[in-house]
Formats: sequence, structure tokens, C-alpha cells
Amino acid sequence: MSPLALLEDEAFTAFGQHVILADLIGNVIGLAALALGWRRSVLTWPAQLLAGVVLVAAYYSAQLAGGVGKQLLVIVVALWGWRQWRRGDRTAEDGAVSVRFASARERGVLLAGTALGTLAVGSLFTLVPELSWNPWPDAYIFVGTLAAMAAQARGLVEFWFAWLLVDVVGVPLAFSSGLPFSGLVYVVYLGLVLWGMRSWWLKTRMSTAETPASRDSAVEGARP
Repeated sequence: MSPLALLEDEAFTAFGQHVILADLIGNVIGLAALALGWRRSVLTWPAQLLAGVVLVAAYYSAQLAGGVGKQLLVIVVALWGWRQWRRGDRTAEDGAVSVRFASARERGVLLAGTALGTLAVGSLFTLVPELSWNPWPDAYIFVGTLAAMAAQARGLVEFWFAWLLVDVVGVPLAFSSGLPFSGLVYVVYLGLVLWGMRSWWLKTRMSTAETPASRDSAVEGARP
């Protein structure tokens, strides 16, 4: 048996759901990536990249072209996000990546892109049933994930709101589809999302408060 085929083996059964090894590994790495994102660590991107590679290998072994295609797009966005966070001008004083709220224009682009992307991908999934067993919710989650990653790459607090909207659909969809373990994983994701949202939000408030203080200190230092 090839190493790729091993990824399709069953890891365990939980709540009547057969959990595949690739899904288990991908979810564990995904949770780690989200936690690293909460810490504003650049390591979140190689973690997301690794999760994508694992799932590509699993889908390729199972001859699921649709799954391979979706994960390849995730990998491309992860590589772009990694490059964005490695730029020096995105580093805060504490050494982590600086974060901020999106401008009105950025929010509009993000919302419009997500809506149009969901319509396009949902239509594609409907026309080609082999790509998805549940076209519109799957399209919403897939495009929402890409939108969240794009917002994260730019250090936008809205990244967490995008993930929250993905979880709002992902949790009930998993439970209603008879996948309770996946639903519980989404619940854990939801907890990390809420915690990360609070952390980034507070960080932007601290940065806003520090800016006037720094300016006042500079003025005081310039006085004779």
C-alpha cells in the first residue's frame, strides 16, 4: 500500500462517524494554524500550507479531482499570505504581524468578491455534481474560507468575522449531514475564532491608543 493510500485509512470512529486519517491530520493542523493566526505568528501560513498538501495528497489518492482543485487554490492563497506577512512593513513593535480594521472600500471589495465568488462556484458545483455533494453550502464555505485567508493575509480584523460566518453554516451543515465529529471540530474552530477576534480587536485598540502617546512623546522630546 502506498503512503498516499494510507491517508484514506480510517483513524477511528466517533459518534458513529468514520474519521479518515487525512481529515484528522488536516483538522489538527488547521486548528494549530488558527491558533498561530490568533497569536499573529507568521507560522500560521506554513501550517495552512501543510494542511492543504495533506488534503491534496488524500484527494489525489482517492481520485477526487474536485477536492484536489479546491485545495490547490487554498495552497496558492496560503503562499501569497505567507509572502505578505514576511514583508517588514507589516511587523508590529512586538515582533508579530500588525493588524487593523479594513477600510470601507476593502470591506466592499471583500463582500462583493465573496458574493460573486459564491455564485460562480455554486453554479459550477451545480453543473458538475462530481465536484460537490452539496453545491451551495459547499461553495459558501469554500469561497468564505478563501475570503478569510485573503483578509488574514492583509492583517484585517475582518478575517475573524469571515471565519465566523463560515462556521455559522459549517456547524449545522455537519450535524445535519450525519457528521457529528466534524460538527464538533467546527465548534472548536468557533471557539478559537471568537478568542482570536477578541485578541485582534483589542490589539487594534491598543495600537490606536499608543499612536497619540508616541506622537506626544516625540513633541516633548523636540522641545528645547
